[in-house]
Amino acid sequence: MGRSLKLGKVFGIGLYVHWTFLILPALVLWVNLGSGLAMALYAVGLILAVFGCVLLHELGHALTARHYGIGTRDITLLPIGGVARLERMSEKPWEELWIAVAGPAVNVVIAGLLSGVLFACGVKLSLAQMLSTLFSMSPDLLDLPWWEQAVLYLLTTNLFLVAFNLLPAFPMDGGRVFRAVLASVMDRLKATEIAASVGKGVALILVFHPIVGALIGTLIFLRPTVPFQPIVSLVGLFVLMVGQQELAAVRHQAWRRQAPIDVLPVQPFFGNALLPPEPDFSGYAWNPQARVWIMWRNGQPVSICR
Repeated sequence: MGRSLKLGKVFGIGLYVHWTFLILPALVLWVNLGSGLAMALYAVGLILAVFGCVLLHELGHALTARHYGIGTRDITLLPIGGVARLERMSEKPWEELWIAVAGPAVNVVIAGLLSGVLFACGVKLSLAQMLSTLFSMSPDLLDLPWWEQAVLYLLTTNLFLVAFNLLPAFPMDGGRVFRAVLASVMDRLKATEIAASVGKGVALILVFHPIVGALIGTLIFLRPTVPFQPIVSLVGLFVLMVGQQELAAVRHQAWRRQAPIDVLPVQPFFGNALLPPEPDFSGYAWNPQARVWIMWRNGQPVSICR
């Protein structure tokens, strides 16, 4: 994915950091230098810890996909989050649902463990205090030891990741859950079109969140001022672009299934051992023995992509 730095492998999955990710800790360091070097390094450490949770989130997706026989090519960390590139997407609705919810489920487990740590330390918090921690520490929480503040910040961030990722913004986790539920009662292409349309609306709200937030704040809370969060708008743009790309891919896949086979099958090159990822599978699947991508149509291999 562009120019990325390889960190290593976990469970046989390559871990990468995109070069743009390095801008984030550098920016955090620069912004917090006015409070002293120690505070700046502390803030950078918190950001890296948050992305450690993001990495575990993506591993949740990858390992659940592996359970269903779907490999993961790599996991890449970006300034706006992480991306696990699966070798293919399952066309079985309930498999896609479990793969999608596995990531947020990891964040729920992390939040539960961190809550246990705070409870053991005698720290009792209200929901309002935890939510406010995402933006700034209240004066009473600043009296906590630095490591308890860090645990509290990671706890609230993981809860935020759960809520944010479950937004019905295809192809985010919530959007995939929505598509999977729809695909269980209708054609997959139609389900994808509906999920992508809803996802487009949510993505546009994220892109223009200051305007939307100001309107809602004025009508309901009489507070028209909403701070602009560039990262939220960037996530909205990313969701908008990737969602439309995946919709186009599903449309193309549906068209190819209906088109007549006009190329020679590749079965003779592999013998009878070549089996589709699943019955009547159509799409591209990686063959680790031959190290090639094979295009399948209705469960029949039709071409090789080297």
